[in-house]
Amino acid sequence: MEKLRWGVIGAGGIADRRTIPGMLQAQNAELVAVMEIRQDFAEQLKQKYGARRAYAREEDLLSDPEVDAVYIASPVVEHARQARLAADYRKHILLEKPVAMTSTEGQQVLDYCAQRGVQIGAGLMMRFGSHVRNMKNAIAQGKIGQVVSGYSQFTLWLPDGAGNWRLEKARSGGGCMMDMGVHTIDLMEYITGMRVTRVAALNETITFSYDVEDTSTLLLRMENGAQCVVQTNFNIPDEAAKWRMEFFGTRGRLMGDTIIGQIDGGALNALFLEGDRQYDPGQDHQDEAGVEIPGEFGNLYTREIESFSHSILTGARLEVPARDAVRVQRIMESAYRSGEEGRILAIE
Repeated sequence: MEKLRWGVIGAGGIADRRTIPGMLQAQNAELVAVMEIRQDFAEQLKQKYGARRAYAREEDLLSDPEVDAVYIASPVVEHARQARLAADYRKHILLEKPVAMTSTEGQQVLDYCAQRGVQIGAGLMMRFGSHVRNMKNAIAQGKIGQVVSGYSQFTLWLPDGAGNWRLEKARSGGGCMMDMGVHTIDLMEYITGMRVTRVAALNETITFSYDVEDTSTLLLRMENGAQCVVQTNFNIPDEAAKWRMEFFGTRGRLMGDTIIGQIDGGALNALFLEGDRQYDPGQDHQDEAGVEIPGEFGNLYTREIESFSHSILTGARLEVPARDAVRVQRIMESAYRSGEEGRILAIE
């Protein structure tokens, strides 16, 4: 099988924990080179994953003739510069979200890549989750009728002094919403097949002292008028967290428990109702148990790499184009403005 040859820029962090191990399992991908700003660390990662070469400079990796595409997982503040540089070397790009510090800068990156004939995808790997796709298929088939409500909760514990660039606004662009909400806002649109048209938000730093939000709640109005809530936190202990994705419609519901995150798994409970529904004046609520939908679980990152590699090798459409991440960033920027100005804002 033909394989896409990869280089990794920013090979520590999420690349080390998740993406490179997933890449090594991909049938149509091969790891050629890794880059980290410390040469000794890059050498360690080379040995750990059996890469051919290790670099401490982006230019050295990008000039490697055996590298066809790059995965970029550096701090957000570096994304736009590194993506443009990769495009200059005509390397296709899988870029972690968000694409850049602002949606305007992100769009400029997309335009730059297009001018150079380079494909660019975004690291919204949760789209490849088994139950995420089960939800999307059920809604597309009309199994819960008209979607009228959605809810997601995605949280973690990230205290002061963690030494994490995500807590520095100048390097990350934002806090829990920017880091985690980007996924769940995207999934609201991806699963329902509808776009967000208006947003209202509250973003606060209530537990810690860093300069990004540790608590965020968004209210999203979808194209059909459905109202969806997206909650993200950096101040809920991991042991207490519940990662949820839920949708309710005129003919049923979909309730996903731990179906989002970095591991494909969790449980999806569905209730699909038949026949016309009548008003019940007694309101004798009967909580139907529903059914558990089976999942075909796998490695999200392997699926992500295989999908991107397939598109580059065959010319197929990218499943997760970076323009989708730029759109989500526009929504988030409006959400930040909404919280600051205390008003509901339209999304173009």
